[in-house]
Amino acid sequence: MPHSVSLINTIAAGLGLALVFGFLAAKLRLPALVGYLLAGVIIGPFTPGFVADAEIAAQLAEIGVMLLMFGVGLHFSLDDLLAVRKIALPGALAQIAVATLLGGGLALWWGWSLGAALVFGLALSVASTVVLLRALESLGILDSFTGRIAIGWLVVEDLAMVLVLVLMPPLAGTLGGQSAQGAAGGPADPLWQTLGLTLLQVGGFVALMLVVGRRVFPWILWQVTRTGSRELFTLCVVAAAVSIAFASAALFGVSFALGAFFAGMVMRESQFSHRAAQESLPLRDAFAVLFFVSVGMLFDPSVLIERPLQVLAVVLVIVLGKSLAACALVLVFRYPLATALTVSASLAQIGEFSFILAGLGVSLGLLPVEGQSLVLAGALISIATNPLWFSLIAPLQKWLHAHSSFARGLESRDDPLAELPMSTEAKYLSRQVVLVGYGRVGRRIAAELEAHDIPYVVAEQNRELVEKLREAGIPAVWGDAADPAVLIQAHVARARVLVVATPDTMNVRQMIETARTLNPMIQTVIRSHNEQEAQLLTQENSVTVFLGEHELAQAMARDVVQRAVSMAMPAHSAPAPIA
Repeated sequence: MPHSVSLINTIAAGLGLALVFGFLAAKLRLPALVGYLLAGVIIGPFTPGFVADAEIAAQLAEIGVMLLMFGVGLHFSLDDLLAVRKIALPGALAQIAVATLLGGGLALWWGWSLGAALVFGLALSVASTVVLLRALESLGILDSFTGRIAIGWLVVEDLAMVLVLVLMPPLAGTLGGQSAQGAAGGPADPLWQTLGLTLLQVGGFVALMLVVGRRVFPWILWQVTRTGSRELFTLCVVAAAVSIAFASAALFGVSFALGAFFAGMVMRESQFSHRAAQESLPLRDAFAVLFFVSVGMLFDPSVLIERPLQVLAVVLVIVLGKSLAACALVLVFRYPLATALTVSASLAQIGEFSFILAGLGVSLGLLPVEGQSLVLAGALISIATNPLWFSLIAPLQKWLHAHSSFARGLESRDDPLAELPMSTEAKYLSRQVVLVGYGRVGRRIAAELEAHDIPYVVAEQNRELVEKLREAGIPAVWGDAADPAVLIQAHVARARVLVVATPDTMNVRQMIETARTLNPMIQTVIRSHNEQEAQLLTQENSVTVFLGEHELAQAMARDVVQRAVSMAMPAHSAPAPIA
């Protein structure tokens, strides 16, 4: 053809093979993303046959990261981010430090330089945005408190890596690499000046988005909506995600993913944020697939044959070392074992920032080329096995409770928030409602209970929220309601109704089983987003399940019928005219 078709070739080959191998993986009961990664390996430069354009694939994958983070921001408010700051900020920084020490120590043992060890350790310390979010979405816990901790942790990691990428060039000479040069070949800026400018840029971007963006972008979305054009609305959403992400990187030096995330957060202020998330969903899914394909294209399978022990050591650092560090840190902050296991599984992989760090390290002469190959091998294997670690959370938690007195002790630690105060009124200890979760849905249920003077006790995993509830005079206990001790402290044995208002459906059956064991007569009401899960819960446990879209449609239909009947009544009941 008279013109280049590299873009078309890459998209066609990437999506086509991803469909074939993703389907085969699903048939073999493997995660579909394993098929996507394998498709990338096949069209990559390290295998015979057709070779796609790796640079174009990487840019398409970057668009996918932008759209995905934008979609997360649409469901993630500033309040959600601040609610987990006490664990996400110190936890993420401490986990980065531990993983860097583990990876760096491994590199030093292999005889690498200090600079190479530092870059290698940092590359193994940061998780993949796409993999983490896809895992949380598939489990239905993206909007849960545990999901918010994982996302907040991810945001802190991204901010830290932005600083690392800025500081690496001026520090390269000191660490044994190529000396960084300033503009026009002159000397580099002082380190303190570079760091101060970076912090100023990041701070300026965040302030601009939260102060100006929260007013401007929802207004723009409203103006586009008023035109009545669906195409313009979709275009506005995609343009906002990509353009703001690009502008944030070009003007403020932050990553594309972080810029798109804050763009979504400010767009959330619009009443059309839910529609915006739905309109961008097909594009997010398609480009997310291209992300996994691009990762596969970077992988050289020969490293598995030439350096199998080194690859195994890297995978153990990512999957085991980093995860254990994250799990321990979450437990130190006195969060439940289930939360610690979920967060550690979320971080048991590496991705896009790792590739960027490794590539920059090689270009600066800090990291040997074999180090980049090991990082890519570790990323591919950890991404492919990540769904397995999530599937092991529930059985591992059950096994630990049964065989480890230490694990049982973690759930029954002496904590004033883990049990109701002795001064709790008697009406909250008998014939009350036990409300699990105090998020957006839980708060509305609580308001209705208060309006009808029905006593209730809240079981919530957010420690800060439990403290605030108690200050407001609302009885609340802290902990994971899947743990029998939490429901016992909420006096479920004498309660009338158990209401599970949290979107985290991983341990709902365990909650129901515990409640029924302690109180066979208790009524149970469950919130769910999964129609199949709702049907199973209804059939197996005889509970009342409220499914998001279904219940919304029913409520709207009832309102429409009521209005239609009330408007028709006068016409039918009017007396006949007198002749």
